[in-house]
Amino acid sequence: MRRFLPELVNLIWSRKINPGKVFDLTLPLEQVAEAYRAMDERRAIKVLLRP
Repeated sequence: MRRFLPELVNLIWSRKINPGKVFDLTLPLEQVAEAYRAMDERRAIKVLLRP
């Protein structure tokens, strides 16, 4: 994944892809521990953390 990250970020910034379609759970940044727990327990695939 890391090798694709720069390209993916460029695609997001240029609005060629919508990252919102990748995330299946959105949580506030303060709940980062819950985000990792949800992914670990397979309740979520990708979590979007909002400030």
